[in-house]
Amino acid sequence: MDVRDANRNGQQLFIADLFREKRPDPVAEPAPQGKWPARYPVAHRQLTLFDLLRRHPRTRRCPLVPPLPDLEAALDNVLLGHATSFGWGQGLIVNTRGAIRILLALQDTPGAAIPASDVSAVTRGRELNNLKSVLEVLASAGMLDDDRQPALDGFFAQHAARLPEQMAHEFSQWFTIRRHGTATPPRYNPTGEPTLRRHIASLGTILNSWAEAGYLSLREVGRQAILDALPASPKDQRRTLSGVRDLFRILKSKQVIFSNPATRLPRIVVQESEPLPMELAKVREALTSGKPVREALAALIAFHALWPHELCSLLLTDLRDHQVHIGRRVVPLAPQAREKIANWLNERARRWPTTVNPHLFINGHTGVRTCSVTPTWVSNTIGVSADAIRQDRILYEAAVTDGDARRLSDFFGITTQGAERYVRTVSSRTASSATQGFS
Repeated sequence: MDVRDANRNGQQLFIADLFREKRPDPVAEPAPQGKWPARYPVAHRQLTLFDLLRRHPRTRRCPLVPPLPDLEAALDNVLLGHATSFGWGQGLIVNTRGAIRILLALQDTPGAAIPASDVSAVTRGRELNNLKSVLEVLASAGMLDDDRQPALDGFFAQHAARLPEQMAHEFSQWFTIRRHGTATPPRYNPTGEPTLRRHIASLGTILNSWAEAGYLSLREVGRQAILDALPASPKDQRRTLSGVRDLFRILKSKQVIFSNPATRLPRIVVQESEPLPMELAKVREALTSGKPVREALAALIAFHALWPHELCSLLLTDLRDHQVHIGRRVVPLAPQAREKIANWLNERARRWPTTVNPHLFINGHTGVRTCSVTPTWVSNTIGVSADAIRQDRILYEAAVTDGDARRLSDFFGITTQGAERYVRTVSSRTASSATQGFS
């Protein structure tokens, strides 16, 4: 039959490789300890015809069977090695193994790297709520495809979503430069995430107010428009002006806009707040609560006025010779603080005997990792603001030393300007009223 006769009534299409002989199922081979199979993750991808919403099993006792037993065995070896190194308990090991088994069984391409979004979907249940543990094991094996959007990018997109197209593009150019820096003159270094978040929040508010006023581009914004859109609070005005100046300065230097309307704007003076004494009944309750971690945290702040972030980054090796070494500063520990810390070290060794976390203070989340706790956890554990306890301690020392700024600076490791803030607060009160609330 020639081509013309064959095409007379149409053509019959066949999908390739459907009539080949099926390969036998792979036999599970025990992966050698400490050795990862070189064929994983696979380079190819199996495309899907439909993207359907999947219902992931929410239990570690999943009846699904992974199609590649050798990959399952290799990942289990990585899991056990990681668990041994970081002191995981048996419950965490079982939960992580169950989540990995589900992920392997539901792969569109068996043997491919597992997306982090799939891990998040599987571990969202109550029994398998161990997202970080699964991600750590997959990352250790090289089987993680981190497709998550950075939180800072999502935060920026949220504030730029309602802006006009041109203004959003200019705002995005500023964000890219501040986020990653630029090597072309004029050069800029990347900005830290906390500072960038503050700028995005303040700029997002004022840019949306300009968009509502009818502005389509930052090139249309003038000096008076900036002054009219400033918030009422002096503190908010100062924060907003800082971001606005930075925005227009960078866009002008990169020739995105023609002129900088933020030059020669008035300087906002913010009245300095005074440190206040606090009710010490809550501090005494924390020091006698019977919980070693709460007592140790409260003692280090109440006696030595350590910053919450200093407590978070404090290492076990920073405690020696009855002293705390914080950078170049050496703080002799009070006898009460030494007793509270000793009780916490005993409790720490009892609850996490095999942990490799080098930090002094750990909890159920950080005890199986090497990261530090957060300042929010410090205040929540004590039951009262850690910064309020710290200010009360420095204020008391300023009162009993008649406002000796040099002593405050040396004893608490604060700057001269910070010490003068407490001295001014004490000097503005009478000696009797100042001492009454600080003891």
